[in-house]
Amino acid sequence: MSVRIRLTLSYAGFLLVAGTLLLAVVWVFLLRYVPSGDIATSGPFVPNRGDLVRAFLPPAAWALLFLLLLGLVGGWVLAGRMLAPLDRITTATRQAAQGALSHRIRLEGRQDEFRELADSFDSMLARLEAQVAEQQRFAANASHELRTPLATTQVLLDVARSDPDTDTRVLLERLAEINGRAIDLTQALLLLSRAEQVPFDREEVDLSLLAETAAESLLPLAERRGVAVEVSGNAALTSGSRALLLQLTTNLLHNAIVHNLPSGGTVSVTTASSPGWATLTLENSGEPLPPSEVGRYTEPFQRGADRARSDHDGVGLGLAIAARIVHAHGGTLELVPRAEGGLRATVALPGT
Repeated sequence: MSVRIRLTLSYAGFLLVAGTLLLAVVWVFLLRYVPSGDIATSGPFVPNRGDLVRAFLPPAAWALLFLLLLGLVGGWVLAGRMLAPLDRITTATRQAAQGALSHRIRLEGRQDEFRELADSFDSMLARLEAQVAEQQRFAANASHELRTPLATTQVLLDVARSDPDTDTRVLLERLAEINGRAIDLTQALLLLSRAEQVPFDREEVDLSLLAETAAESLLPLAERRGVAVEVSGNAALTSGSRALLLQLTTNLLHNAIVHNLPSGGTVSVTTASSPGWATLTLENSGEPLPPSEVGRYTEPFQRGADRARSDHDGVGLGLAIAARIVHAHGGTLELVPRAEGGLRATVALPGT
């Protein structure tokens, strides 16, 4: 039986039981005190218990039958009205199962349990739609990025096959460079997909030490590009994965070095602690950035209109990976364009 039928039978049964109890109360508190035999009186006829029972039972039976019918009809109508929001939620669920994630219930009325359920379902559909769109966009971008080195490799091989005088050493160096870039891209994609899904052991981590480690490892790149890196600040203790947080710091610093002035650029890395929070701030010089584009830099493969790709720019996933790592640690990543040019990236993580 459906829920509506069960509710209807419940309503009807409740009314029938209530009517029966009412009749039982009449019997217990009234009729049992009436004598069962003939009542002798010099006046008008006085009915005894049997007379009252014979006169009372037929109307009582009709009343119970009326209550039963009223319970069935009224229960069916009331159950239908109460379950109408569930029908809309069920319809939305079926449409979502068929891929129509843009459908919303938008239940009207007062804020009751059904309204809260519908609003929660609408919020879930909105998040699912956004995640599916992001995954589709990411898959398309990843396919495009992976196709580029493969297509370049195919072109080089075709040229080498058609030209017997091709310099093999130069060809191998070029193929090794392209293959290395494809490997870096694949590893970045794996890290991006697992940054928030793989559980990790938490330990106490000092962001100031990670900043110094990242600056030391990227010092050769900074020197080649003529960028001065300065690390300062106090100890900033947080809890999390040392490896992931080092990857976060390295990605932010690499992004600050690569997207900088052609020469004479600067990068400052500052760590600080406040009640409940540990912060890491990176500021780099560079060309002025439009605020409308800065918000998209944490999306995969977003470099900005004026951030042209070069051989040292990475694969376009640095800030996306950083954002995933920050989210996995319960923190926030804020990107703000500097008035004098360049970018300020501020990471706030729960302190210890």
